[in-house]
Formats: sequence, C-alpha cells, structure tokens
Amino acid sequence: MSNSVKVDVWSDIACPWCFVGKRRFEQAVARFDGEVEVEYHSFELSPDTPVDYAGTEAEFLAKHKGLPQAQAEQMLVQMTELAAGEGLAYDYDALQHANTVLAHQALHHAKANGRQVELKERLLSAYFEQGRNLNRAEELADLSAEVGLDRDEVLRVLSDDTYLAAVKADQEQAIEYGIGGVPFYVFDGRLAVSGAQSPDVFVSALERVVAEAGASA
Repeated sequence: MSNSVKVDVWSDIACPWCFVGKRRFEQAVARFDGEVEVEYHSFELSPDTPVDYAGTEAEFLAKHKGLPQAQAEQMLVQMTELAAGEGLAYDYDALQHANTVLAHQALHHAKANGRQVELKERLLSAYFEQGRNLNRAEELADLSAEVGLDRDEVLRVLSDDTYLAAVKADQEQAIEYGIGGVPFYVFDGRLAVSGAQSPDVFVSALERVVAEAGASA
C-alpha cells in the first residue's frame, strides 16, 4: 500500500492563518509515516486591495471588517501572540498591506520551476515578519532569486502577466469547491480540511486517505 499523499492547499500570502496553518501542517507531515506532496493554489482574500494602500494593517482590518479601530488593533495583538506560539514573529507595525495577485503569479512561476514550496515560505516570512513590500515586482523578484529562481525571468513573467490565467483558474476551482476562506486543504482529491487545524487533525486526515486508498485498491 502506498503511503504517498497529494495535498492541494488554497491560501493567500496576506493570510495570517495560512502561515500558522503551514507550521501546524508541517508538524503533521513530520509525524506522518509516508510521503506528502504539497501544491499551493491561489486565493485572494482581498482582491480589491489598492496596490499602494497607505494605511496601517489595523486601519485596513477595521474598514474591511466594519470594526472599531481599537477592536481591530486588539485582534492583531492576539494574532501576533498566537503566531508566536508557532515560532513566528509577526510584525504588524512594519507590515505593508499588499494586493497579492502579483505574488500569486510569482508562485505559479516558482511551481513551474520546482521552487513553489520554497517561495511560499519566503513570501510569508517576508510579508508577516519582515515588512517587505510584496506589491512590487522588483521585491518579488529579489525574494524569488533567494530561493534559486532567475530574477530577470521573474520580472519578465510578472510584467507579461504570464501566469495571471493560472491564478484565475485556481480561484475558479476554489469557487467550484465552495471554498470561502483559507487555508483550505484537499487531501488526494477526496478529503477536505478547512482552517489552520491542529497537527493532530492533519495527521488524521493523512492517515485516513491512505487507509481509504488501501481499502479501495
């Protein structure tokens, strides 16, 4: 019986729960007795975000959610503390809120060149921990080069919108699956898990799809 599982993950680099979920999922993979292949898919939480949004993250959250500013600020404090529990150092004072469509195109380019998982990690850290401006093609190209991609090629594909259709295809698939929020995990095309669940939940999902595949073989 094969213990290999393909996991498709819909997420956004501007989603704080996606980074937390990534860490929890990685803990599950480390405990799982088998091979796991991960493919990331595009999902824009706020596609109408201005490319040069000048406000703070708290201001954006308050307006986007219709919350008082103080409540939005408290939510960010709580999220920072929760992320710290997963070893992540969120810095909302430095964070530059991004329209993520360019970042998603960069991730599709990375997938085509075997570096998607590495770039996903780099972009999440750059966004939440380092205050990098991921609205900018130059910034995305720099970060892509750090994981082994050709910087000039990244700039070219972003300029040409080479992967924009692929981003939209991912989003259309999300609609078909009924995905309304991220992170969202699909295990071997047969089992869905929504949210940044505990490692135990992810381990159970991995073991379940392996068992079901064995039973149907």
